[in-house]
Amino acid sequence: MKTNENKIYSLLGLATRAGKVVSGDDSTLLELKRGKVKLVIVADDASDNTKKLFKDKSSYRSIPYVYFSTKLQLGLAIGKAPRAALGVKDENFAKTLMELMETTKI
Repeated sequence: MKTNENKIYSLLGLATRAGKVVSGDDSTLLELKRGKVKLVIVADDASDNTKKLFKDKSSYRSIPYVYFSTKLQLGLAIGKAPRAALGVKDENFAKTLMELMETTKI
């Protein structure tokens, strides 16, 4: 079970180095509104307001979103400070991440 989680973090790191990830509330929201984001990842420990904001914006645009991990872990995965929200801009990365997250859930 842990191995999938590690794969997700590795993939996020890879996607970040490939320039396919936007991070932070403002940047993610901006790219989401532009229709550039294929998947939104919100930290489980993000505030309720943040979760609702991304849930509403993503749903409205029919963009998949998931609650996953912690702000600290998401930040570490992409080599930055803790992040409450990430946006994946690449279709393939987004699809693979969603598949991994599906199998991670119990």
